[in-house]
Parts: sequence; C-alpha cells; structure tokens
Amino acid sequence: MPYLHRDGVALYYEWDDGGAPPVVLLHGWCCDHSFLAPQRAHLARAGHAILSLDLRGHGRSDAPQQPYPISAFSDDVIWICAELGLKRPVLLGHSMGGIVAYDIAARRPDLPGAIVMIDSAVARPAAAQKMIGPIAERLRGPDYRDELRELMTSAFFLATDDADRREQILKAMTAAPQHVMVSAYLGLGDFDPTIAHVPVSTPSLYIAANEPSPRSDIARLKELVPALMVGQTVGSGHFCQLEVPGQVNAMIDRFLALTG
Repeated sequence: MPYLHRDGVALYYEWDDGGAPPVVLLHGWCCDHSFLAPQRAHLARAGHAILSLDLRGHGRSDAPQQPYPISAFSDDVIWICAELGLKRPVLLGHSMGGIVAYDIAARRPDLPGAIVMIDSAVARPAAAQKMIGPIAERLRGPDYRDELRELMTSAFFLATDDADRREQILKAMTAAPQHVMVSAYLGLGDFDPTIAHVPVSTPSLYIAANEPSPRSDIARLKELVPALMVGQTVGSGHFCQLEVPGQVNAMIDRFLALTG
C-alpha cells in the first residue's frame, strides 16, 4: 500500500493518473478517503489526476498520541504536495477537510489553484462554537462511541437520508481512535479563520448541505473570501457528497469550468 513518511508518521494515499489541474481530496473528521469516492471517480473520468489522502490519525494513516489541530493536517498536505510535485492543485474537502483546504489557501496562497469546501464549518456560527467544549467532554468518556453516534444522528442527517448509508457512515466514524476524535474536534473549535489577516484570494467554492442549522455563517465567510461562490444541495444532510453526488459534482464541474 502507498505511504509517505513524515517525521516518523506514515500517511496513506492513493493516486490516479490524469491531467491538470490535479485534485487533492480531503475527508472530514473521523472519516477517511472513501468518503469522497464519488467525487474521485467523477473527476478521474473528467481527466484529472487525483490524490486521495487519509489524514494523520484517520483511516490507514498512523495515529500517534499528539495534538491534532487543523494546522497539523494542513502542514501534512502542504508537505505531500511538495513531495509529489503537485502544481496548483485543486484542494477539495468535505467538512473538516474543507477547513484544511481553506487554511492552506489562507497561509499558502501560492499553493492551491482553487479550493472547494463541502459543508465545512470554516466560519462557525456562535451558537455552534459554544458547544465545542461540552461535546468534547462527552467524547472523552468511556461511552464515546455512543456519544458520537448520538451527536451525528441528531445533527448531521436528514430523515430522508439513506438509512443504510447512514449506518455505514456511523460505523466508520465510531471506529476512529478516541484520542484523535477528541483532539481533532477541539482543533475544529480552536481554528481561527482570520489566520491570514487578509482576505483569501484563491478561487473558492462553498457547497452547503440542506440543513436547518448551517455549518458556516455564509455572510461571514464571504467577508473572509470576497470572491466566494456558494451553492446548496437539495434534500441532503451533511454527507451530501455521498447522498446526492450528482448535485455536488455538477457544482464542482461548473466551478472548475469558470475558474480553470
């Protein structure tokens, strides 16, 4: 299996040959590279080279006992892009992966050619931000898998989402190591979207799921990314890239056509 090793940590990746621009797929919290499989297949058919990663602590990558701030994931992605010689890749992330894409665009505007954020809490609403600490405490306990299942079921799915797919998602997420689960969740809460101190100029697309409570404050996000393009799926919860991939892929296609 293909791994790259950074500072003693094995990072799992898969590569699909293709043309420019290459696309780097970045999964969400407690997920792995398979959570963006529909986008990988679609963009590969469109002729793009595709890099699919398991972020450190997730999937087949090593999960050392360490803090897991957003910057740890971003630094890995920046390093991997340099190791593989990727030029101006499109960084496409779901949930936490979209925050990683944004963080890289903010800190290293020379690196990505464009970013796509799928239902990512980049500019988290104040009410949601207040819940980070209490939820993290629940995840520290011995029943953390049950707590995660309750959290995800209550806030991340619509009643109309496919029940079998929901169970597959929950099974995968509850298999994540507890120390990664807690630390990375706290890292989500600690992330400061004003890190660049200047507006993000990288061509950017935000795709929101069709949920009662938005993951990001879109008005605030547009202040941070003045040229932001925004789309929204119809009839899907947080995992819209799996639930309604046709809608998500169509928006990505149009965005890349306009920015490419």
